Amino acid sequence: MDGAALSRIGLAGLAVMGQNLALNIAEKGFPISAYNRTASKVDETVKRAVQEGNLPLNGHHSPQDFVLSIKKPRSVIILVKAGLPVDQTIDTLARYMEPGDCIVDGGNEWYENTERRLQAVKEKGLLYLGMGVSGGEEGARYGPSLMPGGTLEAYKSIEDVLQKVAAQVDDGPCVTYVGEGGAGNFVKMVHNGIEYGDMQLISEAYDVLKSVGGLTNQELHEAFSEWNKSELESFLIEITSDIFNVKDDKGPGELVDKILDKTGMKGTGKWTVQQAAELSIAVPTIAASLDSRFLSGLKEERVAAANIFRANGLEDILTHKKLDKKQLIDDVRKALYASKICSYAQGMNLLRAKSLEKGWNLNLGELARIWKGGCIIRAAFLDRIKKAYNRNPNLASLLIDPEFAREMVERQAAWRRVVSLAISVGVSTPGMSSSLAYFDTYRRARLPANLVQAQRDYFGAHTYERVDKDGTYHTEWHKLAKQNKFAAKSRM
Repeated sequence: MDGAALSRIGLAGLAVMGQNLALNIAEKGFPISAYNRTASKVDETVKRAVQEGNLPLNGHHSPQDFVLSIKKPRSVIILVKAGLPVDQTIDTLARYMEPGDCIVDGGNEWYENTERRLQAVKEKGLLYLGMGVSGGEEGARYGPSLMPGGTLEAYKSIEDVLQKVAAQVDDGPCVTYVGEGGAGNFVKMVHNGIEYGDMQLISEAYDVLKSVGGLTNQELHEAFSEWNKSELESFLIEITSDIFNVKDDKGPGELVDKILDKTGMKGTGKWTVQQAAELSIAVPTIAASLDSRFLSGLKEERVAAANIFRANGLEDILTHKKLDKKQLIDDVRKALYASKICSYAQGMNLLRAKSLEKGWNLNLGELARIWKGGCIIRAAFLDRIKKAYNRNPNLASLLIDPEFAREMVERQAAWRRVVSLAISVGVSTPGMSSSLAYFDTYRRARLPANLVQAQRDYFGAHTYERVDKDGTYHTEWHKLAKQNKFAAKSRM
């Protein structure tokens, strides 16, 4: 093949995300080679490239032809299902690759798999990146948020491509070199954990407004549209507003009411909670969102339970007094925002802890910046998160940044009203409730943990520290308690 005709980059794996990212790269002026094990996907992608403006995309049915069509040193992005398919694709392509070539895995992969593969291909002289890609189908096509981690040299080899392909915001493209090893995958995993929390909190706001406030879908559409002009401005609030406005094309009413209340998941939220437990980092908002997805899956059990409790006189929604809708909408907005800050704070704390453990030196302010565009959790207040970490890179928690602390205080009364109202009428708000508990626990100088530690020392001799003296102590609680009982009886 003539050198002038070689592609700048290659992409293997042409499901929807792969196709869209390939077309995005081509549209930005980078000739790209595309490959998929199923030939029809290759032909479909080539056809789209022609239809969408004769974009410089070449399809290949053979892995050898695909690799050899890319300019040296070659860079190949893989977008296939995480796990074994990634290993199989690497094995297939690496046969034809040469030292100095680079493999980029753009899937939602477990970060330790990326670290294993990085070492495996290094033995062949290849470079490796594990790159989180967020933004869904539309983001992939028009500008995602990209979180590459691995070999810095590998990142430098495709930095020019990634900077043009990524979403563009006021302070640059939504891509940065995250860190070594599996840092990129880990950051994308936590991004998804924050996303779980965000979506759960929004669903609770919807439930309170609809089930307790009696808002119609039109009123919900209007409320969320207004919220999207406020401090809550974000992609998820925007699409939620749209959802309430979509009519059912198969019957009367709005489509949202016809959707089964059973949530799917792909595993990144579970990984986030597992990693938080491993690192002893509290992420109750994210954990509550995961538990809520588990419970949503018990549809048949929940229907049966509803019938049993209804037969015993307990309705789904308990009776309550008439509410001021305008006041409720305002209160829920404030509760949602305060809870949302907790979700992001928990995610950032987890990133910081893992960064310290692995020596990744993650720049939390820069991560907030690249999430401002392209990704699912993009939101106006991410710019303020970025500024908070720029002011203090060692910030212990977003909750105590002066700006966010003031906002939490301003909203906490409304937050308590919403959670109390929900509890009083039997509407579960696990995300908002656990966020409020997290806030109330974090802001208190003294907790009842002294009693827990006393219990641990009583039954397990685990020792304790004192507030008034240095050192560790153990008390023979049972013996002293018996002595005190005996002394008390003697005085009677």
